[in-house]
Amino acid sequence: MTETMITQAADNIFLDLGFSAQESESLLIRAKLMLALQTHIRQQNWTIAQAADYLNQSNDQITALTQGKIGQFSVDMLITLLNQVGMTVRVEVLPKVA
Repeated sequence: MTETMITQAADNIFLDLGFSAQESESLLIRAKLMLALQTHIRQQNWTIAQAADYLNQSNDQITALTQGKIGQFSVDMLITLLNQVGMTVRVEVLPKVA
């Protein structure tokens, strides 16, 4: 029988996937913003076309959002889209814990 070793994951999954500390922070922030927008779209029961129309985006862009294609979205763009649906984004800056 082979023993299985379990390793505790980092708070940021992108670090575990091998991204640099700086890039993993950006990816995590974008992922959280995307998730909030995806959740809002689902809660509104919008189709891709309805969400695209409401957000003044292409159907392809909304499809990319719903599929989690993180590379197609900047933090600025996601904040703008969240503001368009009436959501507020708050930023909290904390000192790094050693």
